[in-house]
Amino acid sequence: MEFTPVSFALKDGRPATLRTLLPEDAEQMLRILRQTAQETHWILCYPEEREDMTVEQEEAFLRDRLADPYTLMLTCEVEGRLVGNCEISFGRRIKVSHTATVAIGLLREFWGLGIGTAMFRELIAAARRRPGVIQVVLSFMEGNERGRALYEKMGFRLVGIRPDAFRLRDGTLLDEYEMMLKL
Repeated sequence: MEFTPVSFALKDGRPATLRTLLPEDAEQMLRILRQTAQETHWILCYPEEREDMTVEQEEAFLRDRLADPYTLMLTCEVEGRLVGNCEISFGRRIKVSHTATVAIGLLREFWGLGIGTAMFRELIAAARRRPGVIQVVLSFMEGNERGRALYEKMGFRLVGIRPDAFRLRDGTLLDEYEMMLKL
């Protein structure tokens, strides 16, 4: 799905642009996916689970997403560098066509600069433009208080908890929290 780029200023004054993720971004996107998996355990995979992904596979994935009318994937570009990504997926079936699901990932050095807020602003706007969509949902791991604060700031409210949904390497079990924003 296409998106008209949006420029904004980071909290530190640098210019940034949100734009559609393109197949030619595959190499940078793989770097982001691998680095974010190393920087925080709030990502759903461990770093080595990203190692077998090739640039060609990521290009094909991004090409498919770009052509998909039910998905919008964005990246944030700062000084020519991709620093994060986000996605909104719209329900394909009649029974779930009123719901959109969102996800976000951002390199740690860019946390707290307003990128997450800008990404969510655009994802929510995309949901509001989509006929029939009345709610946006997301989920996150227990303990991700920074993420939760952002989601609550954007209007999401806790609607459910799935106990022991995630198991870390050391055996620790973490709950999954689901949040919803009514449009």
